[in-house]
Parts: sequence; structure tokens; C-alpha cells
Amino acid sequence: MSANAPKNPSRRDFLRTSALAGGGLVLGFYVNAADSAAKRVAKPSRAQALAEFKPNAFIRIAPNGTVTLVSKQPEIGQGIKTSLPMVIAEELEVDWKDVVIVQGDLDPIYGSQSAGGSRSTPTNYEEFHRLGATARTMLIQAAALTWKLPADQLLAKDSAVHHPATGRSLGYGKLAAKAATLPVPAAGEVRLKDPRDFKLLGTRIGGVDNPAVVTGKPLFGIDVSLPGLLYATYVKSPVFAGKVVSANLDEVKALPGVRAVFVIEGTSNLKGLLPGVAIVADSTWAAFSARKRLKVVWDEGKTAAESWKGFAAKADALAKQPGGEVLRNDGNVASALDKSAKTVEAAYSYPFISHASIEPQNATAWYKDGAVEIWAPTQNPEAGQKIVTEVLGIPKEKITLHITRSGGGFGRRLIPDYLIEAVAISQRLKGPVKLTWTREDDLQHDQYRAGGFHFLRGGVDTSGKLIAWHDHFVTFEHIVFKDGQPKLEVGSGANLSGDEFPGRWVENCRIEQTPLACGIPMGPWRAPRSNVLAWVFHSFIDELAHAAGRDPLAFRLEILGDKGFLPGTGEQGIPYDVNRMKHVLQHVAEKADWGKKTFPRGQGQGIAFHFSHRGYIAQVAEVNVSKDGKLKVDRVVVSTDIGAQIVNLSGAENQVQGSVIDGLGALMFQELDIDKGRIVQSNFGDYPMIRIGDAPTRVDVHFLKTDYPVTGLGEPALPPLAPAVCNAIFAATGIRVRQLPLSRTDLSWS
Repeated sequence: MSANAPKNPSRRDFLRTSALAGGGLVLGFYVNAADSAAKRVAKPSRAQALAEFKPNAFIRIAPNGTVTLVSKQPEIGQGIKTSLPMVIAEELEVDWKDVVIVQGDLDPIYGSQSAGGSRSTPTNYEEFHRLGATARTMLIQAAALTWKLPADQLLAKDSAVHHPATGRSLGYGKLAAKAATLPVPAAGEVRLKDPRDFKLLGTRIGGVDNPAVVTGKPLFGIDVSLPGLLYATYVKSPVFAGKVVSANLDEVKALPGVRAVFVIEGTSNLKGLLPGVAIVADSTWAAFSARKRLKVVWDEGKTAAESWKGFAAKADALAKQPGGEVLRNDGNVASALDKSAKTVEAAYSYPFISHASIEPQNATAWYKDGAVEIWAPTQNPEAGQKIVTEVLGIPKEKITLHITRSGGGFGRRLIPDYLIEAVAISQRLKGPVKLTWTREDDLQHDQYRAGGFHFLRGGVDTSGKLIAWHDHFVTFEHIVFKDGQPKLEVGSGANLSGDEFPGRWVENCRIEQTPLACGIPMGPWRAPRSNVLAWVFHSFIDELAHAAGRDPLAFRLEILGDKGFLPGTGEQGIPYDVNRMKHVLQHVAEKADWGKKTFPRGQGQGIAFHFSHRGYIAQVAEVNVSKDGKLKVDRVVVSTDIGAQIVNLSGAENQVQGSVIDGLGALMFQELDIDKGRIVQSNFGDYPMIRIGDAPTRVDVHFLKTDYPVTGLGEPALPPLAPAVCNAIFAATGIRVRQLPLSRTDLSWS
């Protein structure tokens, strides 16, 4: 992989470079904005004609044989900048050492460029195969014309077209000019490779940015440097959406290195430009130092009356009342509970937590002559562009957005609040400004994973079969803006579907949801909603299994039953393939020797599964809990079904292992308290993250290849971890964990 790839090229720069190269083959999508992905047509052209056709090239083959592939999705550590180009390279039959990958800027010609929900792979996989295969077909046709031979006598391999009968070959670089003159072949003339012939996909390929990352090269948003750049910090009310009443602006402006201090009125949009005070200086250090001298009087508003303690009290009161919304009501739960041989009742709760990505929020903006250029580590560049237009009035066509690598995202960078802050400051100054959040900003002004409360009752009959399930979920809602209008809505990742397991499996099932209104910003956190629902439901299922005297694996398999494929129901319907889930559940049990080991007191196994983001995942955790309550996770076994093909084996294992560690960290440590409308914690000193000594000693990852469409892996492996560990804790100690984080529960035993 070339280390000389252009850093964050703009579309204009990329096309200019292509044109200057001359004689190369450029292949990309020529997209009508109204077209669906399925209607996109690959359009070849001469490099010199790019401006006329206005394509945004994904593939460029230079006369020297270098193959440049554009990665359109943001790279946030999930490996997509490597894996998606691998798909094109596989079909193109290009030698990976000949490939250079560049990050594409925001451009509608690429289609969707967001990275969230593990959607990047499934939404691009088939399309990228066809794009690579189309280019390969055209190169073979170019060689056939050059040699005056039938194309079916030729084959592509290792960045060249070969004629096996004579041993002749022509490299792609020598064929590029000829291929660029050819018409695009019809779909029927393009043959995709048989997966059995894949040479690149499924192998271990290191991340294309790895050398730059480990040697500290500038890749991230926080690394951006421009001529004449100024540096900013933005101070918001400790209570969300509080307004500035007064501030000592003149005093702060007189401090060394400070260039400007001003109030931004902002809006009430929790996901947008909130009111605050901007401090702009010659360096980030000068801006942060001046910030310490800033004194602001805030109008904190009604959110100042909110607290976690108050929310918990309200939830307890609501639990004794009917739910605000009935999401599922099958059979007669009350009657079934009355007739149950055994019943279990439990309350589960979990707190708000932060994304705490290693790179704090930042963005660089350069406003000039009514237009703005932005450099940002964003997961959702389209949302950033949209909010800049809506709030600051800068036309969409006058916004250039460069996507930098992100130092972690986990859903946080889907929300563009930090981005619009940078643009608003730059617009005021009419010059280049880099905005950097402090770690305190990052923790105290996040878009949080919502807390929640579940009040559960379940019943089993005399044979130990689950016959009744009731969940009253008390969650949170806040004001969001849709098309510029405020609307009260359940927080992102704070909702529940009536289809969630075991919703469609229990004959008598009632699922209710009651939202508590709050002024706390909420946003998607890795595997939204599944990251907590899996813990609640599979922990409670484990309680019911033990109450029934049943093996937890057998109990789950019985619940799943023989339903085959279940279509989704209702507005939040979730299609579910029971056989796929049973397969991974049985597979993980086999790999973990479930039921074949005898553990002494203080050690135990736990099992759980969950379907989310199109992935079917099951896990077994083995834990050791000392008598004084110290937990050590000895082993986690993971079985996954994410479809027919693992794109990059190295990246896939990284995502599963990372999900396990990330999930364990959230389970063990992460918790935010809310008091007087503000987040109490401020930095890693009082918001601890998982350290290497707490990570599992061993994580065994197994991929089941199945005949289903390929999907992503950034999120589905996280949800089963927490219930598997908590169920193992119960097996080891007899202590049931019903409150997160684990630090809230005394695990000591004797």
C-alpha cells in the first residue's frame, strides 16, 4: 500500500489530478439524485472528459499501473476505508500492492456517506462488486481489441490481462487508455466472480492507515493545520440549552494570545448550535487558559430541576401504573401469571453514559466570501452540511466538507453539534478556525446513551416452559427538531419495539413503554437500544430459567422453538430468522463446552444471544469472582452469523474483540450522574474506562459462513456480552445483577 496517497483530497483536486495524468481509465457512478442505489450505472470516460460527464470516480487506473480507489464512507476505526475498497479490488483482479486508497469528500454523487448502524458494508457490498467487475470486463475487452482476440480467451489476474495460450500479458496501466474509450458493457456481459475464487476477500489485510496511525502522521480532525489558523473553545451552559445572561468578555479578550471573545445566541436544538461563549486565540492552549478566567451568568432554564434521583423516583411511581403506550399485547398476561407454577418479578435499571471517544469533538472551518470549507471527523457529513444550511444560511452548494479520520465515534459523531459550532465561529471571524472541545466538554455535552428502567414479571408452567412475560419500560424523551419544528420524541436508542425477543415467542406477552420528558441530549451509542435491551431481557430470561430449574441453553432453545422466519410487525418491526439464531446459539455452546465443565464456587459460565443490525450473535462468558467481589472475565466465546462473506478477517476479528471489550467496559464502570440538570462527572478521573487488566484474558471468535447477504460487524457483537457476563456471575456466586454498572452491586460472597 502506497504511503504517498494524497491526504483528504477534495473532489476538485482528485479530478484535476486525474485529468493531468491523461490517458487513464476512470470509472465511477454517474448518479441522478433521484435514483436508488440499484439504478446506479457505471459510466467510463476519458480522463480529459471528466468535467463534461461530472462523474465522481471510485476507480482510477493510471498509465503507470497504479490503481486509485476512493473510500466514500467515514473511517472511525471500524476499518471501512480498507474493507470496502477490498471488494472492488477483488473483482478488479488487482494486486493489492498496486492500490492507493484516498478518502472522498462529501459529494452527493457517492450516495449516502454516513457511517452508523453497521450499514456501510451491506449497503455498498453488491454495488462495489459490480463496479470492480465492470472495470475488469472493460480491461479485458481493451486487451482483446489490442490483440485482435476473442475476449473469452483472456483472463485478468494480478493487475494485468493474460492470454494463457501464448503467455502474453498487458498490465492495466498499458490498457487504461484503450479501456477508457469503450462503452460500458451491459449488465449481462459483466460476470461477478464465484466466491470460491476469491483471493483477497476473507484474508487478513492490515488497515491502510495503520502505518500513519502508529507513526503519528496527521490523519485526524484534530491534526488539521491551515495557513493563518486560529484556535477556539466554546463554552456552553453546564445545564443543557442554558442561555447567556452576561459574561466578562472584555476582561477575557485582554488576556495574552486571545483574538476574540463573543456570545453566540444559538438555538434550543439539543443536537445543534446551543448558546455559548466563543474564545478565539493564537493557540489551543491560549484559548483553554483564557477559558479558565471566563465568568458567565447563565439562565439555566427548567432543565436545572432534573436529576437522576428524581427520574428514578418517577420511574418507581410509574411502574405501579399502566404503561403510556402498549407495544405488544398477546394473550392474557394477568391470567397466565396467576396460573404460573412459578413467577419472577424484577426491576432492572441502567444509567446515562457517554461515548468518550479518545479524540474529543473538533472541527475546522474556513468561512470566506459567503462559502465555507470544513474539515471534520464526522460519521454523518450530510447532517453537518444540512444543519449549516438551515441554521447559518450558507447554501448547500457553497459548503465543502472534507471527511477526516475519526479517533473513535461509536455513534457520537453522527450528531453535528460540534461542527456547526466551528462554522458559526468562523463565519463570525471570516477566517480559518479550529474548534477543539476539552475532555470536560466531551463528557458534559455529549449525546448520551439514555438511561432506563424495566419492571418485569414472568411466569413458567409446571414443565418449566415460559408462558407469561410482562415488561413496563420507563424511558426518556426530549425535544428534537424535525424540518425546523420542535417535537417531543423518545431519545435515539431509548425506544423499544414490541418485536424484541421474546416478544413474538411468548403466548401471553404484554410490553409497555412510558417516556419521561427530560432536557438531556440523547443519541445513538454503539448498537443503539440493543446494547441495554439484550442485558435486561437475557438476564431476566436467565432468572426464569433458574426459577424453572432448567438449563439456560435448553430454556432459550425452547423459547426460540421452530418458528422459522418471522416478519417484522408494527412500525418498528424486526424481521427475525429463528434458525440462524439457533445455529449460532448451538455453535457457541459447542465451542465453549457448555454443560461439560464443572466449576468451583466463584467461577461460572453464562450464555446469551441477540439479533441486532442484521447480525446473529451468541456468546458464552466464563468468569472468576473472588470472595471479596473482584471480577475477572477469563474467556468469552463468540459465534457470529453475518452472512456469506467475511470481507477482511483481520478487521472482522478486531471488531468482535473490540465490541466485547467495549461492552465489558460499559458493564463494569460507566455511569453518569445528573444533578440540577448537569452532568456530575467531568473527566476520566471520575468516569473510569476499562483498562487492560480488566479486559478478558481470552476472546475466541468464530464466524459461521451462511448463504445470506453480507452485513456489518461494528455493533452486533456488543449486546450479548453484558448478559453473558452477568449470567456467569450468577452461576459463580448466586448474585443477580439488576443495576448497571457492576460497581453498583456487591459481588462478594462466602
